[in-house]
Amino acid sequence: MPRRRSRNGSVPGRSGGRIVTAVAGTLRVREQNIAVFGGSGSGKTVLVSSFYGAAQEQSFQKDSLFDLIADDTGQGNRLRQNYLGMKNRALAPEPTRFAATPYSFVVKLKDQGGDAKAAKARPFDALRLVWHDYPGEWFEEEPSSAQEARRRLDVFRKLLRSDVAVILVDGQKLLDYAGEEEKYLKSLLWGLREGLLRFKDDLLDDGEPLAEFPRIWILALSKADLHPDLDVHGFEDLVVEKAAGDISSLHDVLKGLVKLPEALSMGEDFMLLSSARFEPGKIEVAERKGLDLLLPVACILPLERLVHWAERLEIPRKWLDRLVDNADVIARILVGAAPLMVKVPRVGRYLALALPFLARAIKANGPKIEERNTRARANHDYLTAVLTQFQLDLAQGVKDAVLVKSVK
Repeated sequence: MPRRRSRNGSVPGRSGGRIVTAVAGTLRVREQNIAVFGGSGSGKTVLVSSFYGAAQEQSFQKDSLFDLIADDTGQGNRLRQNYLGMKNRALAPEPTRFAATPYSFVVKLKDQGGDAKAAKARPFDALRLVWHDYPGEWFEEEPSSAQEARRRLDVFRKLLRSDVAVILVDGQKLLDYAGEEEKYLKSLLWGLREGLLRFKDDLLDDGEPLAEFPRIWILALSKADLHPDLDVHGFEDLVVEKAAGDISSLHDVLKGLVKLPEALSMGEDFMLLSSARFEPGKIEVAERKGLDLLLPVACILPLERLVHWAERLEIPRKWLDRLVDNADVIARILVGAAPLMVKVPRVGRYLALALPFLARAIKANGPKIEERNTRARANHDYLTAVLTQFQLDLAQGVKDAVLVKSVK
């Protein structure tokens, strides 16, 4: 099998990340990816519809520092139609089967004006989030033909560009299996495990482990509104109690796919997700949970984890910028200009030099991050404001018992 190429045409690796200029012609856009796995009916379509639809509400647009724009206008309209159907007619979207759909959104800063010199100095202008929706049926059922098997493999390769993968644990299935949750969890986790094993030989680079692969695998309770008395700690306890061995088995398979397997989190991060509160004849779309954390999880959580890995592991310098997409340029924003006023000629070298300063920025307490966020807003430095707000959002998610982050 030919050596797999990365998204920028080079061999796999995240050196420097990818710059896309498709928005407004001249905007420099950095792409982040998130992969979402879930069984049939686990709520993937409802989640992405609510994620996008809520960002089109006037209340969001009034207070937000950015607009969330669908790259594909038709796709955006369909997602918003789904959302409005829930909001106005209590009509949930029709479930999709066997549809492997990537959704691409641009986080575009509202104010692109200001000082031209400062704007030029920014390493990028906007973020693109690509949401890869992998059909749960593909892990539950065998392919019907060689062509379908190839299609599944092609789709899986595309989502390997993600830093973060989210495994949806269906809240309705947990209710259906109350008292025997291990039966459902085993089916979910072993289906994913067997699917990965089925792809393994075709995914590896000439038999070699992958450099580009999701490094953070989050277990997320979808339809969390069905469990109002369960916070994220209770969800974590339930999953670990009922499926610790199955999580370990999946972790072992993942480690066999990647280079530097020590830099891999599986079964260490948990979150709650709810696209709305569903009642008979009524869907309260304003009562969401966890969806506002998806952008921070995709952009900031991998950088946080990189800092922890670098402190705990002996990571060669050449690997630092490969473990996390766009780590170098996002680090430049979080670190700021003060620590390193020198030009660094080699891509990725900055990250190695800036790592102590990045660790300080990542580990800063709430008041310090809030101070920097406030200062960035006042200076119309909206890129710094957005990324520091993402830091604050992650911290708030932990405080509100919606998110558990690995301590490793």
